[in-house]
Amino acid sequence: MDRITIRLICLLFGFALVAAACASAEPSGPVRGEGTVTLVTHDSFAISESTLEAFTASTGTQVEVLTAGDAGLLTNQAILTRDNPTADVLYGIDNTFLSRALDADLFVDYESPALSAVPTSLHAGPAVTPISFGDVCLNYDKAAAVPEPADLADLLKPEYRGTLVVENPATSSPGLAFLLATIAEFGEAGWLDYWRGLVENDVKVAPDWETAYFSDFTVGGGGNRPIVVSYASSPVAAVLFSEVPLDEAPSSTVTGGCFRQVEYAGMLVESDEARRLIDFMLGREFQEDVPLNMFVWPANSEATLPPEFVEFTDIPASPAALDAKLIEANRDRWIDEWTATVLR
Repeated sequence: MDRITIRLICLLFGFALVAAACASAEPSGPVRGEGTVTLVTHDSFAISESTLEAFTASTGTQVEVLTAGDAGLLTNQAILTRDNPTADVLYGIDNTFLSRALDADLFVDYESPALSAVPTSLHAGPAVTPISFGDVCLNYDKAAAVPEPADLADLLKPEYRGTLVVENPATSSPGLAFLLATIAEFGEAGWLDYWRGLVENDVKVAPDWETAYFSDFTVGGGGNRPIVVSYASSPVAAVLFSEVPLDEAPSSTVTGGCFRQVEYAGMLVESDEARRLIDFMLGREFQEDVPLNMFVWPANSEATLPPEFVEFTDIPASPAALDAKLIEANRDRWIDEWTATVLR
């Protein structure tokens, strides 16, 4: 199942800040060869080589890809090197960190002509372009002895005692997204009481998605928890990477209580090459290559989904949402309060 981890595991790697580390008289901007545009992104970035070759064939410009850890590290490092960027374009900043980048005036405004094919619910202003989205959702083992929960509140019922495993929001991207989903659902006045209820109902906290899914979840790794915080695309991955052919997914997505993560691209250095790359990333060729490489949905509504994404999972109709500025202002406090309540 190693390919699943391309999109689903957040590994906290750093990378050398090559341009910023050198105190020299060279002009600021990415260090690149002639005819090259540099894209900095997270470690989960994956796209077919033929897709990037198609961009080069149509523009004469090669794409150099740099990776910079998870979305948080990617954002922080881009802000630190804002005056001497290591790349032309950044991809992978999501709505949980977007406000931080916008407050730092990180991006050059650009609105791609292809934005007309992107639902307005994904738009976030002229500084960034929505490229993909994914929903963090409860995943349910269809063979479980308990019924599938309809929503987050169901998990407080006695029959769900000892059935749920979640990730620590301080160390896990899906864990943070699930925490935000509970805040959106129960509000400031009620979310901590909800988590107290989960603790009383024997919720298990794993340090990361990999542990929760592959060690604790009954479908992923033979654990004893039939409900896990994962992704809406996880049932697709369970089918595609099963050791035996499957006609249906062994798990289902609980569409009540999901939190949508939208990933954006932004121009760090203004250039025609950077604009063309963003246009290409929003075009159908790139967009249709995204789902089976990164297990997220394309932002372009005209892109055709792989049949597996149609057959084995659902896009939640009403995912939870919180304003990016609200998240930025309260993220650390929410995590601290969660830690004091759940891990005390």
